[in-house]
Amino acid sequence: MFKLKPLALCIAASFASNLALAGAAELTEAQKNYSPYANTTQASNVYWGDSHLHTGLSLDAGLFGNTIGLDDAYRFARGDEIKSSTGIPVKLSRPLDWLIVTDHTDLMGIAADIKSGTPNILADKKGKEWHEAFVKGGKAAGAAAFDLITNFSQMTLPEQLLEDYSPGSDVFNGVWNDIVEAADRHNEPGAFTAFIGYEWTSVPKGFNLHRNVIYRDGADKALKSQPLTTQAPLGSTDPLALYQWLEDYEKDTGGRAFAFAHNGNMSNGWMFPTEATYAGGVVDKNYVELRAKWEPHYEITQMKGDGEAHPYLSPDDQFADYETWAIGNLDITELKKPEMLKGEYAREALKQGLKLERKFGTNPYKFGVGGATDSHTSLATGEENNFFGKSASVEPSADRISHPFVAAELGTYPGYILVASGYTGIWAHENTREALFDAMERKETYATTGPRMTVRFFGGWGFDKKDMLASDSISIGYDKGVPMGGELVGAKAKAPSFMLSALKDPMSANLDRMQVVKGWLDAEGQLHERVYDVACSDGRRINRKGLCKKAVGNTVDLETATWSNSIGEAELAQVWTDPDFDASEPAFYYVRVLEIPTPRWVLYDKVRLGAEVPEEAQLVGQERAYTSPIWYSPK
Repeated sequence: MFKLKPLALCIAASFASNLALAGAAELTEAQKNYSPYANTTQASNVYWGDSHLHTGLSLDAGLFGNTIGLDDAYRFARGDEIKSSTGIPVKLSRPLDWLIVTDHTDLMGIAADIKSGTPNILADKKGKEWHEAFVKGGKAAGAAAFDLITNFSQMTLPEQLLEDYSPGSDVFNGVWNDIVEAADRHNEPGAFTAFIGYEWTSVPKGFNLHRNVIYRDGADKALKSQPLTTQAPLGSTDPLALYQWLEDYEKDTGGRAFAFAHNGNMSNGWMFPTEATYAGGVVDKNYVELRAKWEPHYEITQMKGDGEAHPYLSPDDQFADYETWAIGNLDITELKKPEMLKGEYAREALKQGLKLERKFGTNPYKFGVGGATDSHTSLATGEENNFFGKSASVEPSADRISHPFVAAELGTYPGYILVASGYTGIWAHENTREALFDAMERKETYATTGPRMTVRFFGGWGFDKKDMLASDSISIGYDKGVPMGGELVGAKAKAPSFMLSALKDPMSANLDRMQVVKGWLDAEGQLHERVYDVACSDGRRINRKGLCKKAVGNTVDLETATWSNSIGEAELAQVWTDPDFDASEPAFYYVRVLEIPTPRWVLYDKVRLGAEVPEEAQLVGQERAYTSPIWYSPK
């Protein structure tokens, strides 16, 4: 029999005694609360993703040559290196944390069948024409793709083909099942979130009214219904039909979903209506309540132009003219007019929302913001030095700059104006569908045009410099105020104070400045806006008008497509109090952060590929971030 020696017996007894004490002792309140990170759902992490990506399953993406499927799109977003549709090795600088694949629901599956020439395609005169053009390839294939898109936007598609690729058909059902199951297959709670989603492609007569739909749910609920399309008789281009679809989805499945729009700049004034809607309706109490309920988010920046502000609407904002597309509707069948701009840009919509709230009691444009690529290459590339274009037909090449995005009788969207943008940062406590979806609904999100800068924004009634400098400033932000997307109700002090900070993307440029953009409604019903510089880099002072006295400078070397972080700051932080506050006036505030100037993608093409760049093409830009607003309501 084995016997313990006296010393060993003593140690064993002590160990046993400690075990007994540990098991028997009750934790004190101090012990229970010792770890500041336990049992908290405070949004302490920012998760980066692309909320708008198309694979080769989308009719336009497939016809323009995208051969990258769902699995590779997810692998790429997670950081794997793959080969693009044109065979170019490609990889993100860093993995993304989440992705929404939003293939078009209309004509799901038709691209593959046109390519292969299935019997139903060849039996239709137009279908056969498209197939034969695709077989020829090159310009003929491109022209066929544009012809299909034009027929779609003008709602002149062949009826039989429409029926063959609409909800209820075998092809449509099979593609939708593939999309849903791929999202579930790549969704890994805690590591990577793959949302189920789709794009409702409303574009009546070329006016862009697109919405993406995001599900909080998995396949068990998402497959209980089929997504909405836009082409009659099964679909509709009226947003009210989409709201009804969302209502039915949640009622029938117990799931949750919402919609978010993009590219108001191509709607010719119809994206943010204030009186009549394009579908023949009116902006009334029912409309504003439904829009507020089902559209808590807006895609403010992406490849087809930036949607924050327009210089015509914001003439006093020196940075309003950023990647502006103001030529016409999506297919340029109608040119832009100045009076249309009011219904197209996010800042103006936020202002108009205050006015509609006073009229109807609900603000339909109380949305958070995010950025996305809307890439049709399956590649979520939002960085200037890694830009793989809008479609597979304009992946990196020496002449892609000369390929127009749209060339129509009335005008052209030149290829060089495409924007390498953007991504969405979501503040949440964990990387799961539920946590990220909930954060988007409560608007704790911000957009960037590509760089991954870390931006915080809190509003309250008593922030001071000590709060900003405190080691637990984020907890103080939540304790004393509301985060981006929140609301301050009723004045609790002479003026609200805001605690805001921005940290540069470690793989991008230094910061130029941090601004607060305010919009408000006065007692006479007049709308106003003002931009305040609240923190400037390099010790630059702010003048009495609230603007930096000097520009930050420009270090971009046009010969090498490089820049130097010898100017700007790595971090900006400030507590700012509104100097023009009137407690009786409803208002909103959001933060805009600007980087120092850096090369646009066209300059990289010029240096790397020898591309010939037109004189009118911009070579340098200032990347930026936009937070969701914080609203102030007098009551």
